[in-house]
Amino acid sequence: MNEQVTPHRDYRFLTGLMVGSVLGAGLTMLLAPRAAAEIKERATGSAKNLSGAVSERYRDARLRAAGAVDGLARKGRWVRESVSEAVVRGARVVERGAQDVERHATDAKAPKAV
Repeated sequence: MNEQVTPHRDYRFLTGLMVGSVLGAGLTMLLAPRAAAEIKERATGSAKNLSGAVSERYRDARLRAAGAVDGLARKGRWVRESVSEAVVRGARVVERGAQDVERHATDAKAPKAV
Protein backbone atom coordinates (compact mmCIF):
# COMPACT_ATOMS: atom_id res chain seq x y z
CA MET A 1 0.00 0.00 0.00
CA ASN A 2 2.46 2.56 1.19
CA GLU A 3 5.63 1.60 -0.63
CA GLN A 4 8.78 3.32 0.40
CA VAL A 5 10.82 4.37 -2.58
CA THR A 6 14.50 4.57 -1.85
CA PRO A 7 16.35 6.80 -4.27
CA HIS A 8 19.17 4.96 -5.99
CA ARG A 9 20.79 5.17 -9.34
CA ASP A 10 20.37 2.48 -11.90
CA TYR A 11 23.48 2.17 -13.99
CA ARG A 12 22.18 -0.60 -16.23
CA PHE A 13 21.66 1.75 -19.17
CA LEU A 14 25.17 3.19 -18.87
CA THR A 15 26.65 -0.28 -18.47
CA GLY A 16 24.80 -1.48 -21.58
CA LEU A 17 25.93 1.57 -23.50
CA MET A 18 29.57 0.96 -22.55
CA VAL A 19 29.43 -2.77 -23.31
CA GLY A 20 27.71 -2.06 -26.65
CA SER A 21 30.34 0.51 -27.54
CA VAL A 22 33.19 -1.86 -26.77
CA LEU A 23 31.54 -4.73 -28.67
CA GLY A 24 30.79 -2.46 -31.63
CA ALA A 25 34.37 -1.22 -31.76
CA GLY A 26 35.67 -4.78 -31.52
CA LEU A 27 33.40 -6.04 -34.29
CA THR A 28 34.36 -3.09 -36.47
CA MET A 29 38.05 -3.88 -36.04
CA LEU A 30 37.43 -7.56 -36.68
CA LEU A 31 35.30 -7.11 -39.80
CA ALA A 32 37.21 -4.23 -41.36
CA PRO A 33 40.98 -4.85 -41.00
CA ARG A 34 42.03 -1.77 -42.92
CA ALA A 35 39.67 0.40 -40.94
CA ALA A 36 40.99 -1.23 -37.77
CA ALA A 37 44.52 -0.16 -38.65
CA GLU A 38 43.33 3.40 -39.23
CA ILE A 39 41.36 3.38 -36.01
CA LYS A 40 44.37 1.99 -34.15
CA GLU A 41 46.60 4.67 -35.66
CA ARG A 42 44.15 7.43 -34.76
CA ALA A 43 43.73 6.06 -31.24
CA THR A 44 47.50 5.85 -30.81
CA GLY A 45 47.92 9.41 -32.11
CA SER A 46 45.17 10.67 -29.83
CA ALA A 47 46.72 8.87 -26.87
CA LYS A 48 50.11 10.42 -27.63
CA ASN A 49 48.57 13.89 -27.98
CA LEU A 50 46.69 13.43 -24.72
CA SER A 51 49.83 12.18 -23.00
CA GLY A 52 51.78 15.20 -24.24
CA ALA A 53 49.07 17.60 -23.11
CA VAL A 54 48.85 15.98 -19.68
CA SER A 55 52.63 16.07 -19.30
CA GLU A 56 52.73 19.73 -20.27
CA ARG A 57 49.93 20.64 -17.87
CA TYR A 58 51.64 18.68 -15.08
CA ARG A 59 54.93 20.46 -15.74
CA ASP A 60 53.22 23.87 -15.77
CA ALA A 61 51.36 23.10 -12.53
CA ARG A 62 54.57 21.86 -10.92
CA LEU A 63 56.42 25.04 -11.93
CA ARG A 64 53.60 27.25 -10.65
CA ALA A 65 53.52 25.35 -7.36
CA ALA A 66 57.31 25.62 -7.01
CA GLY A 67 57.10 29.37 -7.69
CA ALA A 68 54.36 29.77 -5.09
CA VAL A 69 56.38 27.82 -2.53
CA ASP A 70 59.46 29.94 -3.24
CA GLY A 71 57.40 33.12 -2.87
CA LEU A 72 55.97 31.92 0.44
CA ALA A 73 59.43 31.00 1.68
CA ARG A 74 60.73 34.49 0.79
CA LYS A 75 57.81 36.13 2.58
CA GLY A 76 58.36 33.86 5.58
CA ARG A 77 62.02 34.86 5.78
CA TRP A 78 61.07 38.53 5.49
CA VAL A 79 58.52 38.17 8.32
CA ARG A 80 61.05 36.33 10.48
CA GLU A 81 63.68 39.01 9.92
CA SER A 82 61.18 41.83 10.55
CA VAL A 83 60.00 40.25 13.79
CA SER A 84 63.60 39.63 14.86
CA GLU A 85 64.50 43.27 14.22
CA ALA A 86 61.42 44.45 16.12
CA VAL A 87 62.34 42.23 19.08
CA VAL A 88 65.90 43.61 19.10
CA ARG A 89 64.60 47.21 18.97
CA GLY A 90 62.15 46.42 21.78
CA ALA A 91 64.91 44.87 23.87
CA ARG A 92 67.04 48.01 23.43
CA VAL A 93 64.15 50.23 24.49
CA VAL A 94 63.55 48.05 27.55
CA GLU A 95 67.27 48.11 28.38
CA ARG A 96 67.37 51.93 28.15
CA GLY A 97 64.26 52.14 30.29
CA ALA A 98 65.83 49.84 32.89
CA GLN A 99 68.98 51.98 32.90
CA ASP A 100 66.88 55.12 33.40
CA VAL A 101 65.00 53.49 36.29
CA GLU A 102 68.28 52.36 37.83
CA ARG A 103 69.77 55.84 37.46
CA HIS A 104 66.69 57.48 39.03
CA ALA A 105 66.76 54.95 41.88
CA THR A 106 70.46 55.67 42.48
CA ASP A 107 69.82 59.41 42.36
CA ALA A 108 66.96 59.04 44.83
CA LYS A 109 69.18 57.14 47.31
CA ALA A 110 72.03 59.62 47.14
CA PRO A 111 72.02 62.31 49.86
CA LYS A 112 71.12 65.67 48.50
CA ALA A 113 73.29 68.65 49.26
CA VAL A 114 71.38 71.65 50.39
